Amino acid sequence: MNPLSRLFGAAQPAGIDPVRWVVLDVETTGLDMEHDELLAIAAIAVRIDSGDGMSPRIDLADSFEAVLHHESPSTDKDNILLHGIGVGAQRAGVPPREVLDAFERWAGRSPLLAYHAAFDRVMIGRAMKTHLRRGLLPPWLDLAPVAAGLFPDVDAHALDDWLDHFGITCAVRHQAAADTLATAELLLRLWPRIRSQRVTQFAALQALADQGRWLGLR
Repeated sequence: MNPLSRLFGAAQPAGIDPVRWVVLDVETTGLDMEHDELLAIAAIAVRIDSGDGMSPRIDLADSFEAVLHHESPSTDKDNILLHGIGVGAQRAGVPPREVLDAFERWAGRSPLLAYHAAFDRVMIGRAMKTHLRRGLLPPWLDLAPVAAGLFPDVDAHALDDWLDHFGITCAVRHQAAADTLATAELLLRLWPRIRSQRVTQFAALQALADQGRWLGLR
């Protein structure tokens, strides 16, 4: 029996948009999820139509990108060189409350996907609670264990490894919008295997990701 067969009947989370998924990436002042701050969010919609056998489609016209305003910007040179959001850009950013409210409304009922999604989820969640006094409700999916579960023979751990494996070009690595587009491209490259395993429903992919985490696949 196909080891993924038990995932076919996974219940779809109530109230989510089944045909519009959102791939996202964040930039932050560092990697400490408890103390560092959110600098920017970039996201793009992917249209899912599993009924006709076609691959998902990246909707370039349906995207979101914003830098949050910081009155006391991070001046860590190494970090700034990594993401390119300098002191001036941080000071010129949009008030966090406006960015987060706009992102929440733009994302709507769409499920959220990211590579190593726990980091993005925590950073956005902390910012939401700080500035809006509420969390972000849509379900999340981590593509890292999904990719590892679908391609167990590929020795890949970081996003760069998967981009290299599939020959995906990222215009500017560690820049949120470019990383988001590259991650969306990764989803498209995974889709033939996803479709062959009949796990195209979001809930089934969540179950696959949970299974991958339990097996230590990253």
